[in-house]
Amino acid sequence: MFSWVNGDEARKRQPELFMSVVEGLRRIYKKKILPLEEYYMFHDFHSPPLEDADFDSKPMILLVGQYSTGKTTFIRYLLEKDFPGIRIGPEPTTDRFIAVMHTEEGQEGVVPGNALVVDPKKQFRPLAKFGNAFLNRFQVSHVNSPVLESISIIDTPGILSGEKQRVDRGYDFTGVLEWFAERVDRIILLFDAHKLDISDEFRRSIEALRGHDDKIRIVLNKADMIEHQQLMRVYGALMWSLGKVLQTPEVARVYIGSFWDEPLRYDANRKLFEAEEQDLFNDIQSLPRNAALRKLNDLIKRARLAKVHAYIISALRKDMPSMFGKDSKKKDLIKNLGQIYADIEREYQIPSGDFPDLKEMQDKLANYDFTKFHPLKKPLLDAVDTVLAQDIARLVAKIPQEQQAAEHKDTNTSTNELRGGAFETVNESPFGYGRGEGIDAGSYDSDWVVEKDREKYLQIFNSLNPVDGKINGAKAKEEMLKSKLPNTVLGKIWKLSDVDKDGHLDADEFALTMHLINIKIGGHDIPPVLPSHLIPPSKRQGVAAAAAAAATAGASSSR
Repeated sequence: MFSWVNGDEARKRQPELFMSVVEGLRRIYKKKILPLEEYYMFHDFHSPPLEDADFDSKPMILLVGQYSTGKTTFIRYLLEKDFPGIRIGPEPTTDRFIAVMHTEEGQEGVVPGNALVVDPKKQFRPLAKFGNAFLNRFQVSHVNSPVLESISIIDTPGILSGEKQRVDRGYDFTGVLEWFAERVDRIILLFDAHKLDISDEFRRSIEALRGHDDKIRIVLNKADMIEHQQLMRVYGALMWSLGKVLQTPEVARVYIGSFWDEPLRYDANRKLFEAEEQDLFNDIQSLPRNAALRKLNDLIKRARLAKVHAYIISALRKDMPSMFGKDSKKKDLIKNLGQIYADIEREYQIPSGDFPDLKEMQDKLANYDFTKFHPLKKPLLDAVDTVLAQDIARLVAKIPQEQQAAEHKDTNTSTNELRGGAFETVNESPFGYGRGEGIDAGSYDSDWVVEKDREKYLQIFNSLNPVDGKINGAKAKEEMLKSKLPNTVLGKIWKLSDVDKDGHLDADEFALTMHLINIKIGGHDIPPVLPSHLIPPSKRQGVAAAAAAAATAGASSSR
């Protein structure tokens, strides 16, 4: 049945070659992990088999939150446009799962759930198991947006609270969330600064996301609607509530902001909102670059769970009587499943965190005939051990190479570069984060920004008794230490300020030094490379000539 187990010995000794990380993951799963899953009925207990579309899909972001927390508005804010089926309002408006995905211009529209689950090119086919009640509330909205060339976004129904949560949705809502959580790259939980109460349905939804803590980010939305002091109280209350629900030592990163295009009601926290938005955007923009790493990490978790599942199923089969007392023995085994977990953990040195939820496993086992389970088949387990010990390590080594190759591609065609929408509009204007501030101050001016304080800096420079219009490193150090900045920072400033690299500072370079020190003291970062607008006018010709010479030398050496 499994002919690959007894393959040619020479081929076994030869490591398998993979064209890409994703292609390698696909082959490893189908050849070495899937046989174990099928043999021990893994898909009945945990997750459907992975298909080609699961490996080829773009990174996905899952938005989860109670109604009116701004999930749909958040998507529109990122895309800077509406999508088919969008509905926004204070009451629950999104009553369906909507996958917002890319399409070409002129092909925008909605594809209903029943059509999606028969499309082999989409990764949604396993969702058919949730039935028509769910599929009637599931759709893909195709939008022509450059943002969606690199990612897809899943909007979810607003989670209900109060009396509304008593309404039966007609399908396994938390089960659908679990299915998406296993496959997405990022899970964003949105909270309204006015509504921090976590309803029973929201609590169950968050609990369904356990095991994916590394994917979870929190957004405290509509934060401009309350003043500064109240915002701090709300933030503290949110952290306390999340600590109780997530039950983790460290709560996921919380981003504070207002993700919509209306005027801020209280703008005292504008700087905070801008910084938080930039951090969140950076996190989202990292997803295409790290997509292969995420898929690899998820496959490792799946392989470990498949191994543990095989040990559990085979242990239950081994303890079943061959003739009489099957029903009573089955009940005893289910009741004592915790002890079976402990025995497997001890015998095979498996961490307790790799085991499935005990209560859920007990509930599912009640529906199966243990005599039809298979005993332990070592070659299948050995194949998965090879994956974890050897194959994964080789794929990990390929990831930096692929990331480097992606960086050298044309950014207009590479899907590893998230662009467009809110990710581009602001950054390419004076309203981008940090524009006109700190190191960027003066970038829009025709005059050298240091010139306005040059006279003040010149007085200090002259007091250091320059020789031939320059001061040496010792004298510069004496003055720079007065800033009380760490030596590592001052050393970085020195390297940037010594533009002509002669080991001395002239008046312009000293003025630049003092300007950079004041930028750092003002709470801004110092860049690794001096921006062109900060190069002293007296040095620009020399810097341009040096850059041209370096480019010529580089071109000659590459021939």
